[in-house]
Amino acid sequence: MDRDTLQSALFQDVSASARAAQAELEAGADFEVFLNQTASAQQLWAIWSWRHEVMLDTGVTPRPGLDEAIAGLQAAGTDRVYSTNVTGSQRRFTIFLSEDLTQCVACW
Repeated sequence: MDRDTLQSALFQDVSASARAAQAELEAGADFEVFLNQTASAQQLWAIWSWRHEVMLDTGVTPRPGLDEAIAGLQAAGTDRVYSTNVTGSQRRFTIFLSEDLTQCVACW
């Protein structure tokens, strides 16, 4: 996957986190798409919603966009998604892309 394709997928997501990740990519941020494996969005939703709940229960402030990302994973249901990381100058982003790599399912 090239930078332009990832930026296009992020552009379709209107969340603040996706916009920030896109800006980091435009500024030359490093990125990695893990194409050798997919995961069920439903399984990832279960994991991240639990982690989010634990963070809130223990007073840890979740990274910006985690609420929206969890909702995106839930909406994707049993669809398979790819994990992507963008490491920018300001922060690191976790992104899940649709199985066809054209849409951002979740970004935080």
